[in-house]
Amino acid sequence: MNTNEKFVITISREVGSGGRTVGKKLAERLGVRFCDKQIIKRLTSAFNLNANEIERIKGVKRNWLEDLFSRISPEFGSEMFIPRGAEEPPVVTSDEIFACERQILLSLAEESSCVIAGRSGFFVLKDHPNKFDVFIHASLPKRIERVMRRQELSEKEAEEVIDYVDKARENYISKFASTSRYDLRNYDLVLNMDYLTEDEAVDLILKAIG
Repeated sequence: MNTNEKFVITISREVGSGGRTVGKKLAERLGVRFCDKQIIKRLTSAFNLNANEIERIKGVKRNWLEDLFSRISPEFGSEMFIPRGAEEPPVVTSDEIFACERQILLSLAEESSCVIAGRSGFFVLKDHPNKFDVFIHASLPKRIERVMRRQELSEKEAEEVIDYVDKARENYISKFASTSRYDLRNYDLVLNMDYLTEDEAVDLILKAIG
């Protein structure tokens, strides 16, 4: 990767691994934008939903029958689970969210050099001519401890959060990228944060991109 030209680095990470902090510090060291909250802000604005609602919709794993009904008759699919007489909420699908997210990522990568946190960037930007993909992970105990500390949760609550987010992100990537986010062939560099500080992780990424 040539840092003298417009570039993009994607940071895919497990929740509680410290990957977001690594991405932010990396962007600061490189003097480029760190794209995370901007993406959420644009998505929530586009669909008039909050961040939790966006993530919930993205993570829903629909079965083949629901997908079939949705494609054939969106009206039928949206009414199947709405009680009679209830006001129908606005219907937003994971397909619509992915399409919007894809355009946001392409736009950010086109605007200037940047570090992008998650958001299936490794897949959406696969044709970018100057890109580097990183995956950051950690052992479950380390992740639980970090989530407990950062979000002030009990051990059980932290483990439940991790399990939910892991499954949601995997469902999303599996559906739209036809791969697993745990397939290490998707990345140029994989870092285990059990053995690294955040600054050491940044140093390794900078060394890898040359």
